[in-house]
Amino acid sequence: MNKPTLVILAAGMGSRYGGLKQMDTFTPEGDTIIDFSLYDAVEAGFGKVVFIIRKSFQAEFKAIFNKKLEGKVEVEYVYQELDNVPEKYVNPERIKPWGTGHALLMTKDVVKENFAIINADDFYSRQAFTAIAEQLRNTDENSYDFSMVAYSLKNTVSENGYVSRGECTVDKNGFLIDVTERVRIEKIDGILKSENDNGEMLPIDKNTTVSMNFWGFTPKCFEFGDELFLDFLEKNTENLKAEFYLPSIVSKMLESKKASVKVLESDSKWFGVTYSDDKEKAQKEINKLKENGVYPTKLWN
Repeated sequence: MNKPTLVILAAGMGSRYGGLKQMDTFTPEGDTIIDFSLYDAVEAGFGKVVFIIRKSFQAEFKAIFNKKLEGKVEVEYVYQELDNVPEKYVNPERIKPWGTGHALLMTKDVVKENFAIINADDFYSRQAFTAIAEQLRNTDENSYDFSMVAYSLKNTVSENGYVSRGECTVDKNGFLIDVTERVRIEKIDGILKSENDNGEMLPIDKNTTVSMNFWGFTPKCFEFGDELFLDFLEKNTENLKAEFYLPSIVSKMLESKKASVKVLESDSKWFGVTYSDDKEKAQKEINKLKENGVYPTKLWN
């Protein structure tokens, strides 16, 4: 049975964090957040890892992860650069990558098997990797049967500022109806609020099902992205901050009626590093997991 691949979104600039959080360490042993996702993925039976990074930090990034993963899982790299778009859409003033949807499209030449895709700076939990690995192993590579791990909003917010989440509508059979990218969700005076299209902050149910960019795809997903991205570029070339989000591709998949997305619910509590102030909490959570034996003190020995 084919082993699934894990794709990791690690090309972000970390503007709110104040640095490249994908390489920041959180333990005396030098563990990054990614290390725990990698460890869980290897344990769950993933056979390959594809890192999406930027060329500007590739040497440092490879120095950290190649040695750890040697002999444990196949590793490949792809690069998300500002000029990875048709020449007429290149804007020399742009400094941010084109977003998670664009990043996904960078992998289509190296990912030929079922795969999961995750953020580099989020801790997802062992249970999440086990669940999606099983789903991917039992899915026909030529099908449009996709999946995602979903979380409850209240388990995924930062105490230090706003976060972006995909707000999900799920049917009674556990399939995704639609997903809307909410770029600003924040706790204000103890109440969770989400910014709407008019810039208003309105209350949002703490039990809302949200996406943390933990998707399970077959290679068929690439059929949906290219045309959508070109349309996005046509409309946003001059917008230096516009980003092409992965949920936009998922929405297109669902609109086509060809694809379905099975929602795998997780009751795990998220932690990650959106802001530098999130680091202390993440360190405490990781230390607790090691103390409780969920992870060995030295992950890669």
